[in-house]
Amino acid sequence: MTKKVKKKPTKKVIKKEVVKARVYITASFNNTLVTFTDLEGNVICWGSSGSAGFKGTRKSTPYAATVTTDSVIDKARKLGVREVEVYVKGPGPGRESALRALKTAAFRFNLIADVTAIPHNGPRPKKARRV
Repeated sequence: MTKKVKKKPTKKVIKKEVVKARVYITASFNNTLVTFTDLEGNVICWGSSGSAGFKGTRKSTPYAATVTTDSVIDKARKLGVREVEVYVKGPGPGRESALRALKTAAFRFNLIADVTAIPHNGPRPKKARRV
């Protein structure tokens, strides 16, 4: 006896062509994340040093950031991205090399902004020492 198995209807993936995009580069001390979004903020493609195949301390190198950015650029090119606004965040070693990789990709840059969070007052100071 064989049972008939009902097939679930598959979702159709609609790939839209995006000409203008935003690039968010988050460079922490341990990793570098590169995210391409459309102008509404919907993620088109993304990548990280870990997803590019780097592990441990090699994830935090400038070379890992370059490789990551190149792989994400290839994905974005296939979707038709030509103009970008770049937002860089964080103090990590991969921020400059990720920007350089974007520069060599010959995108048209509308904006490059540093959106690193800076504390206005910082954390509460330690209590005074009593001697």
